[in-house]
Amino acid sequence: MTETSGRLLKLLSLLQTRRDWSGGELAQRLGVSGRTIRRDVERLRELGYPVDAVTGPAGGYRLHAGTAMPPLLLDDDEAVAIAVGLRTAAGASVAGIEETSIRALVKLEQVLPSHLRRRVNALGSVLATLPASGPMVDPRALTTIAGACRDHERLRFAYRDRDAQDSRRHVEPHSLVNLGRRWYLVAWDCDRDGWRTFRVDRLERPTPAGARFEPRELPAQDPASYVAANLRAAPARFAARVTLHAVAAEIEQRPYLWGSVEAIDEQRCEYRTSDDSLDWLALRIGMLGCDFEVHEPPELVERCAQLAARFERATVRSPG
Repeated sequence: MTETSGRLLKLLSLLQTRRDWSGGELAQRLGVSGRTIRRDVERLRELGYPVDAVTGPAGGYRLHAGTAMPPLLLDDDEAVAIAVGLRTAAGASVAGIEETSIRALVKLEQVLPSHLRRRVNALGSVLATLPASGPMVDPRALTTIAGACRDHERLRFAYRDRDAQDSRRHVEPHSLVNLGRRWYLVAWDCDRDGWRTFRVDRLERPTPAGARFEPRELPAQDPASYVAANLRAAPARFAARVTLHAVAAEIEQRPYLWGSVEAIDEQRCEYRTSDDSLDWLALRIGMLGCDFEVHEPPELVERCAQLAARFERATVRSPG
């Protein structure tokens, strides 16, 4: 490969990694002059790559979508990551992605070198995923939101909250988070002047607003921990107070506790937890593996009685 051809491939790879590049940044990355960058951009255009000039004080370049998708340049780790991601995409909560991911995987594996194909097969042989059980989201909404996060571009969308209240939102998107088989958008709400978390399956028609913004500092270690903390702090419809006939220290070691435990005496403790679903509350309490007494709310007391009667009927055997 000639020096010019190798440089063109590196230039194309850089243009594919982010939306805008200044001429100075590209020249510094490739160790050439701005004049050489301009010539190389012209060569890419002659080869059919739609490279636009970006106006502004510094100027720059952008690789935009053309009439046909040009070849992508991937290093070894990127190729393996994409192949593994496509193999596990059938378990994702994205509408219609199963068939599409299989077609893309077939195309990718046809061109993978043998040593990369072995790596992908080795990972695929030990990976296991559960089928999606959460609400499905529109892949076009995900790509629109992801692009706005990457490019620091404001978004507008319609949103319906868990109480079925509709609103219009104007936000500065920060991150997409996949947590508990649901997709969440972390964003600064411009109209409410604060950070918000949005369920992606509850928003409609996300549209770039055209205005760029300077990213704000998220008040958390990372987006995933921010979403998890918000979910734990969100008020639920039903707050349960339960006496557990078990030692508090032992209950605190249970997985998926999702609540607080306070000792009453050496043999009992009080458990407080909450949820929007009475059935999930009952299941969560029952999975603690000890006898218990439900004090409140009254709706949970009634639901536990209904479930107890249902389980009793399930275990009664017919005579003969």
